[in-house]
Amino acid sequence: MQRLTAWLAAAALCCTTSACRPDPEVPAPPSPPVVDDFAYAEVGIVDLQEAMARGETSSHALVEAYLARIIALDRNGPKLNAVIELNPLARSEASALDAERAAGRLRGPLHGIPVLIKDNIDATPMVTSAGSLALAGFRPGSDASLVKRLREAGAVILGKTNLSEWANFRSTRSISGWSSIGGQTRNPYALDRSPCGSSSGTAVAVAANLAVVGVGTETDGSILCPAAMNGLVGLKPTVGLVSRDGIVPISSSQDTAGPMTRSVEDAALLLAAIAGRDPEDPVTADNSVLSTFDFAEQLRRGDLRGVRIGLLRDRLSISPEVAEATERAIGAMRDAGAIVVDTRIPTQGQWDDDELEVLLTEFRPGLERYLQRSQAPVRTLDALMEYNRLHASQVMPLFGQELFEQASRREGLASPAYIAARMRARRAAGAEGIDAALRSGPFDVLVAPTTGVAWLIDPSQGDRFPGEGYGAAAVAGYPALTVPMGHSNGLPLGLVFMGPAWSEARLLRIGYAYEQLTQARQPPTFRASAGAPTGGAGRHAAH
Repeated sequence: MQRLTAWLAAAALCCTTSACRPDPEVPAPPSPPVVDDFAYAEVGIVDLQEAMARGETSSHALVEAYLARIIALDRNGPKLNAVIELNPLARSEASALDAERAAGRLRGPLHGIPVLIKDNIDATPMVTSAGSLALAGFRPGSDASLVKRLREAGAVILGKTNLSEWANFRSTRSISGWSSIGGQTRNPYALDRSPCGSSSGTAVAVAANLAVVGVGTETDGSILCPAAMNGLVGLKPTVGLVSRDGIVPISSSQDTAGPMTRSVEDAALLLAAIAGRDPEDPVTADNSVLSTFDFAEQLRRGDLRGVRIGLLRDRLSISPEVAEATERAIGAMRDAGAIVVDTRIPTQGQWDDDELEVLLTEFRPGLERYLQRSQAPVRTLDALMEYNRLHASQVMPLFGQELFEQASRREGLASPAYIAARMRARRAAGAEGIDAALRSGPFDVLVAPTTGVAWLIDPSQGDRFPGEGYGAAAVAGYPALTVPMGHSNGLPLGLVFMGPAWSEARLLRIGYAYEQLTQARQPPTFRASAGAPTGGAGRHAAH
């Protein structure tokens, strides 16, 4: 215990000490065989609550167990490098929650459950760095709204997770899972493969059982892609279901936070805790129907009978392995009574240029508002770019800041070009895209492979992103759920379910039925390598 206590004290300061800054080189470390005898491996929220109710464990015991596992797998052993900072108050918070339980006060399903959150989400007393050395000592004075809700629900914030720096919105040649403050996060299924991003650390940590559940953020793919490549369930909610207050922003049109878990049930329970209206984020005013919704109560086995599913077959062209796995998934759902018909999004790809214009234009005003309100040490995009130039050897040893530079030249939110691009993008992806495809069946849900096989980490080339099936949902602001559907050479693949705005309950219900039918998730094996990589399209990866 003395070693654990000393390491925890050091880790809490990791973001502010030069010794914690990563080597810019990112070769895969050697990986001795991992004997995984963790007592809570693959155990979910409901089972842990039952164990605590029986007195077989406690929140404090869970926190200790996960901290020890972080030492064993994240800092030693395979060195996953997923956890960027630990909460120095985690033990005391867990003990207080145990005392509440003993006194007969239970806050709900998350009471005493250790949760990890992405390091672009404010959680006191920890640093919020967005992966950048420019914010290495920045400790916001209050929690993000979703963190307040988690704590009110009884969750223990175990710590912060690494991410693609600035949520993958700094460079056109970025490396998913790499940040100047945290280094390279490793895919636990093969340490030389990408974890995808930008919620890389949350995905890897939850996949490797370093916490019970985690929270990521997404603008376009940053929950879904790393969840799929790390064998997880990931839910990107409708924009407006979860408050963005206290989260380092990219886009007011597309940003959201959401659950990253090992099961659909855990995703539903976590979503119920973080969803809700918030006066600090006006877009949440539209979610009154779902703000107190019990998503977990909607889950039922055998719910596929009669469900009408539209298969986006053109997305199967990502790779032969993906196509084969998707056909198996579709066959299983048909056998369970689902009606699956090929369809397409008629406007597929027509929003790409407009989406980029929207993100570039919204980035600067949103980021500067966050930095100034939070009294960060740097408060403008120009100051951040200058910091990066002055510290280029540490901040930009592998890739530059092309997206920052492009964003700095945009005219602002009153620009007619921006306003027109935003309207076109939302219409093409939403009303003329997902909505039109759903009506064509009519379908209850659209499905597609989430993305391809994890690519080789290659600092000289950047990400080799293979393609995706979720882009329309990101641009439209609609929900999307990825569920494990199989593996290729031991590397996980995911199936994405998409629907109209506010259809989270339906997606979770259908996704749960599929999950229970196939049981496709397998725990990671921490291999050093998956062998010869498959090629990718070279497109910029998820934000």
